[in-house]
Amino acid sequence: MSNADFLSIAGAGVETALRAGADAAEAFVTSGTSIEIDVRDGEVDTIKSAAEKGLGLRVLRGRRTGFSYTTDLSPRGLAAVAQRAVANAGLTAADEFTRLPEAAPGYPEVDVFDPALPGKQIEEKIGLARRMEAAARAYDPRVTIVESATYQDGTVEVGLVNSNGVSAYYQGSVCGLSIALTAREKDDHQTGFAMDFRLRFAELEPEAVGREAAARAVRMLGAQPQKGLEAPVVFDPFVMVSLLGVLAPALTAEAVQKGRSLFAGRVGQRVASELVTIVDDGTLAGGVRSAPFDGEGVPSSRSVLIEKGYLRGYLHNTYTAAKDGVVSTGNGVRASFKGGPEVGPTNFYLEPGDKSPAEIIGEISSGLYVGEVLGMHTANPISGDFSVGATGFWIEQGKMSYPVRGLAIAGNIRELLDAVDAVGRDLRFFGGKGAPTVRVRKLAVSG
Repeated sequence: MSNADFLSIAGAGVETALRAGADAAEAFVTSGTSIEIDVRDGEVDTIKSAAEKGLGLRVLRGRRTGFSYTTDLSPRGLAAVAQRAVANAGLTAADEFTRLPEAAPGYPEVDVFDPALPGKQIEEKIGLARRMEAAARAYDPRVTIVESATYQDGTVEVGLVNSNGVSAYYQGSVCGLSIALTAREKDDHQTGFAMDFRLRFAELEPEAVGREAAARAVRMLGAQPQKGLEAPVVFDPFVMVSLLGVLAPALTAEAVQKGRSLFAGRVGQRVASELVTIVDDGTLAGGVRSAPFDGEGVPSSRSVLIEKGYLRGYLHNTYTAAKDGVVSTGNGVRASFKGGPEVGPTNFYLEPGDKSPAEIIGEISSGLYVGEVLGMHTANPISGDFSVGATGFWIEQGKMSYPVRGLAIAGNIRELLDAVDAVGRDLRFFGGKGAPTVRVRKLAVSG
């Protein structure tokens, strides 16, 4: 469908809802395609493709909200979904903060669509997965099993209209590679993983992704147990992204308002080292979660949440902003047309510092480099306490000396952020989250 078609259907959905008894209405229309290709031993193992198109309708009757969705975009389908949404509104409790956003004067120019992607043939996509797998196997003969070598991409068109004058459309795309493998030496088995997602097909580097996964597995062969102690700890960017996965929900206004955040009531206070600045940017150039507007039609923006250690604010959608008496940050995110907007991050990252990873490691006489953690999702988002399994390298005299395994690191996220004493300049994104290498001055390590 064209831009005009999307907005015409969304507009018809709003008008139908108003005729059905809604006081205000919002129609969110999407059409998307996706493909996932798995290669094993150079041969195609599976190909999954999907296409989905539909409309989500949110209506207000007074301060009551109703929602429904449909894949039938005909006048009959729109009439049916409008009746369901209005009926659902009658079953919900009134909420004084319920509202739809007003029309914005404009939207940021964000280039999030690769026009070359729809024209790429499936053979070329399969070829990227094969090249990635081949590079991983060629890296070292001890790479014995490639569990998955996957290519993925997706395209989406979004149209949104509401009865307050919002009328917006954009087209987006993303593509990426991921690989999981095992390296073996005698009875020792170690796993490796790597991924890279981009907005542009031409930017994908399958050989680099394959080699990275292989290097992660091979370097851990011969890993030794390590006794427990307190020591400086360096976190790989991939591990820091796992930590950000815990921090992101805690920095949403929804979590704060529900009493589920360790950052509740701390705006303006120091919550981390002065080296820590955490940003969410829905307009980031090249960001796979960038878009001109969010799932409510609010312009995307750049929000500095923690600035040089001080908490500056939270992520908001229209509802949480009304509740706090502020404006939405453009973080009303939707998983699809089948659900309403919730509060969530876009491109969420820890800003880079000025040191190289080698400099950060070189300043440690004895410590731990953490290359992988297990169980970070179990961290308590309210207290901030965590205890996770870890593997990595023991650092001696400024160099990564030997691989270690069977470790556990424990602490509190707020205390960890406060103990950051070095931040690398090697910012890397893994999907919608990014981080550089980070060092904390001391952390409990259990053998």
